[in-house]
Formats: sequence, structure tokens, C-alpha cells
Amino acid sequence: MTTKQSRIGSGFGMRSTATDVLDGVDLTGRVALVTGGYSGIGLETTRALAAAGARVVVPARRPARAEQALSGIPGAETAALDLADLDSVRGFADSFPYDRVDLVITSAGIMACPHTEVGPGWEAQFAVNHLGHFALVNHLWPRLDDGARVVAVSSGAHHASGIRWQDPWFAEGYDRWLAYGQSKTANVLFAAHLDRLGREHGVRSFSLHPGAILTPLQRHLTTQERVDQGWINEQGDVIDPTLKSPEQGAATQVWAATSPRLAGLGGLYCENCDIAELPESADPTQGEGGVAAHARDPEQAERLWAWSAELTGVNAFARA
Repeated sequence: MTTKQSRIGSGFGMRSTATDVLDGVDLTGRVALVTGGYSGIGLETTRALAAAGARVVVPARRPARAEQALSGIPGAETAALDLADLDSVRGFADSFPYDRVDLVITSAGIMACPHTEVGPGWEAQFAVNHLGHFALVNHLWPRLDDGARVVAVSSGAHHASGIRWQDPWFAEGYDRWLAYGQSKTANVLFAAHLDRLGREHGVRSFSLHPGAILTPLQRHLTTQERVDQGWINEQGDVIDPTLKSPEQGAATQVWAATSPRLAGLGGLYCENCDIAELPESADPTQGEGGVAAHARDPEQAERLWAWSAELTGVNAFARA
């Protein structure tokens, strides 16, 4: 079963929380992996999944900080992982403490950081937001059971840039917002192609825009830049009516990972706890932007997958 990129009437919306979408959902015995699950919307995702009975593994570049944030959440545990370091990604996957994983939510990310190179000269936002997660999911593929879901947390910022094949590393001049947009487009394309590869094995994948939320993700923005974005005023008061709380911001990724309404579906981009519309039908007053054409192109998705596999040296679907 497939569906087009349009709302299905989930019964939830812009102001729904992660707890709302899990009302009546029992995740006892399920194993979830939430990158970034100890800060911002990731922490609220961990909290909601654990409260519904899931065992939640939270990888962290700073495990001590993660342990402190997760204290008091029964069912949550952490382990060391640096998404910018492929050896760290491989080591985490090899030592994953469970023989299966039912839900993967790639909530970790960096946004609009100064120009930074990691690994063999990779631009950091693309490396962390996309390549690290690409490698992680491919390494964990043998543990993804029939019925598992992989949810890639993208952003409405994907509209800013497709994959910059001519200069993906910004050798010709760095623009931190175009770099962020490219990485978020990569998240959408990754989820779409993973769904094409995984569906015959019973593994489905989705991507999403969680909404605009003030969290530590904006650590690289000054107060004036947040004012210029229209999020807050000069006094620091929130003035953007589309801004969500972290609990609301976590809702769409939790919904995409668990909703029975999505059974048999996959490869779709979501907003406000529903399948997103195309841009011409999206509602900006609800913080919607829809999914851009460059992020829906199956040829781009296949090309990105092949390039990511070449860069990272891992591809769970490569023919022997």
C-alpha cells in the first residue's frame, strides 16, 4: 500500500505533543534508538517513548551530560557515539546492547555553525546530520526487524538547497544556511531511498519537519539573529505564533515512528503529526512548508545513497 504526499487526517496537529500521539500506545518490549535524545525535542522524544514502555538507547558525544539529562527516566540508557567520527559510529553499532532495534529516530543535528571540517575534510553539517546517520543505520541494518521504522528528522530548511553536487563541501565559499539546507534535504532523500530498499524486508522509513522550536539547536545564533528571524523581540519575548514547545516539537517524529495509521506506508515527509502536503497546498499559518520537489526526486535519492556509501564505506544493501 502506498499513498500520495498529502494529509491522511491523523487527528493530531500543530499543538499536539509527543504524549498526546502516544496516548493508548503500548511500546512495552520495543527497543528505540534516539540520536540527540538527551536535549531539546530529542529529550522529549525519549521521555515520551520511555513512558509508553519502550527501552530507549540514547547515543551521546558527551555521555556524562546525557546520563544527567536522562536521570529519572526509567527505561532510558546512553552510550558513547560521535556522529562526526565514522570509527565511533561503527564501534557504537558493533556494541549495541540489544539484538534488535524497532524504532530509529535520527534527532541529533547541528545548525548554522561556523565553517567546520570533520573527517577527511567534510563540511560538518552534512557530515553530522546526514553521513553519520547514514552510516549508523547501515551498520545497524541487521538488527532492524520486520516492522521496524526509521525516522529521519529533517527541517523546513531543506527548501533552501538541494544537494550541491558541483560543490558539496563549499570550497567556493561557505554559507551556513545553505549548508544546513543541503544536509536537511539529504535527510529527506535518505529516508525516501531507505524506504525503497527496506520495504521488502518490512522496514519503512519517513522524514519530517518537527516545526520551529527554540532549543539548544540554535546555539550558534546570536540574540539579534533570532530577532531578525522573527522568533523573538528585542526583549526576548517569543513573538512567532508558529513556534512550538519542545513537547510539541517532538510529536511528529514520535507519531511517524509509532502511529498505526502509517502501517503499510513509507518514504513520505511529515509535518504537524500528519503526512505533509506539497508546497502549494501547505498552510504557512500552521508552520507548514510542504516538501520541496528537489527532495522528492528518486534519482537524486539514489545518487545520494550511492555517494554516501562511497564516502562512508558502508552499504547494507550492496550486492556481494
